[in-house]
Amino acid sequence: MNVIFISPHFPHTYWQFCQRLRQNGAIVLGIGDCPQGSLPGEVRSSLDDYYYVPNMQNYPDMYKAVAFFAWKYGKIDWIESNNEFWLETDARLRTDFHVTTGVGAGEISDYKQKSAMKRFYRLAGVPTARQSMVTDIESARRFIGRVSYPVIVKPDVGVGANHTYKLSCDDELVRFFKDKDGQSYVMEEFVSGSIYSYDAIVNSKGEVLFESSSVFPPSMMEIVHGQLELSYCVLKNVPSQLRRRGRATLKAFGVKSRFIHFEFFRLDADKKGLGRKGDFIGLEVNMRPAGGYTPDMMDWAHSTDVYEIWADMVCFDENRKRPGGDDHFCLYLSRRDRFHYRYSSDEVLAACQGHVAMHERMPEAIADDLGNEFFILHARTKEEIERFTRLVWEKA
Repeated sequence: MNVIFISPHFPHTYWQFCQRLRQNGAIVLGIGDCPQGSLPGEVRSSLDDYYYVPNMQNYPDMYKAVAFFAWKYGKIDWIESNNEFWLETDARLRTDFHVTTGVGAGEISDYKQKSAMKRFYRLAGVPTARQSMVTDIESARRFIGRVSYPVIVKPDVGVGANHTYKLSCDDELVRFFKDKDGQSYVMEEFVSGSIYSYDAIVNSKGEVLFESSSVFPPSMMEIVHGQLELSYCVLKNVPSQLRRRGRATLKAFGVKSRFIHFEFFRLDADKKGLGRKGDFIGLEVNMRPAGGYTPDMMDWAHSTDVYEIWADMVCFDENRKRPGGDDHFCLYLSRRDRFHYRYSSDEVLAACQGHVAMHERMPEAIADDLGNEFFILHARTKEEIERFTRLVWEKA
């Protein structure tokens, strides 16, 4: 099996997808914008071959890289990045090289455009917030007349919380249209609640091989815009209603052979037309793993190896990973350089000894979302989560 993995060096843990593929006997071919001599050793050792493309947004160069590998190794069986930024490039390359193990160019808009996602949620029987394409201020005001302020506006195709805004009055609406860039935007009614994810690895038959859930703060938009600290947690278990609605959404989208990250709101109050307090409603789908180090957090929370499970799905269409030990919480806590904290990093690490899974600086490319420095900690109880949070975030 010949597998092309796009950008194996970023995020810097993604070489593990490649390494597990090689363990399974696949020929793993990397394409990236890092010169081969500068690749970290673990990335180089996880690949059978590598093609350097200085500007990966230049599609003819990406096409040339795949064509070279096809000439050298024969038919390409898989093309994948597991990265939101490259999903459209992945799909276009699959179509151009007749790779049928993933989403093609004709289907990718259903997964990338927020305006296209709603009909699939309807097929799944999952409620979602009302939405409208933002074309002009008059149509926006008509939509707001139906749902009332506040509303959320965000790019129809976007990554994370970038260019996402909460509008609470007409002055803010006017300002948004005055400053609006050339992107297509959607407007949604505001929903109050926490964000939960449904994460899964699915085989070619649409069967779930692995599933997990995380809980996030109510607004990643406020984290990014306010440059606030971020805390989120991989849970011990997937809530039962979230599992049902996550699996129904998988079926509606026809997901096959993918690692996915679906987001849901859990209502913190009854909302007419959407559900009762505690219900899960659809937010958006992401046809790739959760961002940052969440795959590693799933490993620590569930005593497993999601990189291996994904590679088993690619190579064998099944999960050959034996169940691990007990499940527990895995907590992510970030710090911002602009704050002064009571406890130094060394003091936090000493106080949390035996619970620390990871502590690093975050790469600048994703620091806006995830913070400048982070601690990943595993915990048995919610009381431990609260104690760790105080230690990391208490200000000087």
